[in-house]
Amino acid sequence: MSNIIVNKLDYLRIQKRINEARQKKTIETSEAEKLLNEINTAVLMEPQEIPDDVVTMNSVVSISFSESGRNQEFKIVYPDEANFKERKVSIFSPIATALLGFRVGDLIEWMLPGGLTKIRIDRIIYQPEAAGDYTL
Repeated sequence: MSNIIVNKLDYLRIQKRINEARQKKTIETSEAEKLLNEINTAVLMEPQEIPDDVVTMNSVVSISFSESGRNQEFKIVYPDEANFKERKVSIFSPIATALLGFRVGDLIEWMLPGGLTKIRIDRIIYQPEAAGDYTL
């Protein structure tokens, strides 16, 4: 599988948020390491170069679970913006970490307490870079 794609600004902001969360002890070490591994192996691009089918920070994505066919939409945000009722999911959450940098149509394996499941990225409803919002 090819590397994921990450906006250079997102990369720096995610690293900063992880460092802050580690100092405050508000992130599990394993989650921090997983997210760092993801972004450290990513292909980094300028915001203007990001393809419009890539999940980035502040993207609103529609996914489906292959086993159940259940669909879900949510926005991937920084931890301080997370809000379950508004369907804003923190990048520190396992599902957001799993999706960041992947493309529409990608099938991603994700480990749940009940076992391995597969998630497909059906579409990106909003992506800041595609909308010209390069600094979000």
